[in-house]
Amino acid sequence: MNNKQNIIIIGMPGSGKTTFGQALAKRLGREFFDADAVIVEQEGKTIPELFAVSEDCFRDAEVRASQTLADKEGIVVACGGGVIKRQENIDIFKKTGTVFFLDRSPDDIVSDVDVSTRPLLKDGKQKVYDLYDERIALYRNAADHRVANNKHIDEVLADFIALVNSLD
Repeated sequence: MNNKQNIIIIGMPGSGKTTFGQALAKRLGREFFDADAVIVEQEGKTIPELFAVSEDCFRDAEVRASQTLADKEGIVVACGGGVIKRQENIDIFKKTGTVFFLDRSPDDIVSDVDVSTRPLLKDGKQKVYDLYDERIALYRNAADHRVANNKHIDEVLADFIALVNSLD
């Protein structure tokens, strides 16, 4: 894929989007952005503060951040887990990027992630399974490509890089 095309990573909370996004950006010599951090910077409020107003308030901010990021070239973006809840975000990202679904099983997420630190996962581990069931079709439909996160991080990263390089 060309160097101007953005790499957009979607997936469940705890699927490894930020970890892989940072590693991928470093290996490919690209700039990395965490979409949630861009939201906080642009809005001047934390994610919990935006959610405290309403989920719609947060999702509106997410659309604005998606547009800001899509206006850049050749970057790697780790999106928030719920970015797929508004098709508008995916449409924005696809104008300048390729969307990769980092697919990790709910079993792996709950065994590895501290759910107490995740706003949408604070209700416990069952919430991970519920979210997965609710969102899996949205992730699959939004993605141009799927990357399975079911092996050691180095192997998954190698698969991811090979996929990106094969898209030229």
